[in-house]
Amino acid sequence: MKIVKDNIALSELQEMALKMHGEFVKAVVDVEKEIMAVEAEFHADLMEALIQTEHCEPKNVWGINIFPDRVGDDFIMFDSMINLKPGLGNRTRGITDAKVREKIIILINKFVVK
Repeated sequence: MKIVKDNIALSELQEMALKMHGEFVKAVVDVEKEIMAVEAEFHADLMEALIQTEHCEPKNVWGINIFPDRVGDDFIMFDSMINLKPGLGNRTRGITDAKVREKIIILINKFVVK
């Protein structure tokens, strides 16, 4: 597991993906603190790490999958059980708020050095 506050190499994500799930690596992003945790079997483990070590609030933490060998819209998949947040109006494993999705895309593009 790694907490990213500045950047991470695409090659490192590729290595993580091969080690964990084959073609993707799980990640969670705190859209308020602008940090990310990557590489765990479950998004919930990554979220818990951010809560414990970075004092993140669950309402700001969203789960994604990063596909380091893909480009464009296929690079990030917004799918995680931790995204089920009915109290915030998100009733799916995806992320229904376009502003949250856009912020995540901006952060991932900032973090990942190609």
